[in-house]
Amino acid sequence: MNRFDFSPLYRSTVGFDQFASLLDQVLSDSNQQSFPPYNIERTGENAYRITMAVAGFAEDELSIEARQNLLTITGRKEEKQEEDGETRVLHRGIATRNFERRFQLADHVEVRGAALENGLLHVDLVREIPEAMKPRQIQISGAAGSSKPQIEGKAA
Repeated sequence: MNRFDFSPLYRSTVGFDQFASLLDQVLSDSNQQSFPPYNIERTGENAYRITMAVAGFAEDELSIEARQNLLTITGRKEEKQEEDGETRVLHRGIATRNFERRFQLADHVEVRGAALENGLLHVDLVREIPEAMKPRQIQISGAAGSSKPQIEGKAA
C-alpha cells in the first residue's frame, strides 16, 4: 500500500529519468534507517543545505566524505567507561549510537563546507554547471539565397 508508481514520470520527462529512479529507490527501501533525522533545504537557485541533528557528537567524532556522486556522513561515538562507581545512567534517552548516512548527489553538485552548531550539522552544497553544459543562444542566419549580392545592369 506504501508503493507509488512512478511510471508516468518516466513518460513525461526527458533527461530526468535518474531523478524518478532515485525517488523510487528511496521510497521502496524499507531498510532505510531513520537516525539521525535530517532536513534538505534549498538556500538559493543553485545552493542547498543538509541539516542533520547530531546532538551529543563532537566535531572529531563526525566524518564527512564526498566521493563522485555520493556524500557520506558518519558518526562514531566511543563508549565511555564509568570511572567512578557512584554515577550510573538510569535512563538513556539521548541517542549516542554510531551512524552512517548516505546521500546520492546529482551531477555537478559539490560540497562547499560544513559547520556544527547547537547540535546541528550543516553541510552546504552548490550545483555548478560547467560552461560547456550551460544553455547558449544560437543566432539564426538568413536564407541561403538572400545573402548573395544582386547584380545590377546598365540602363539602356
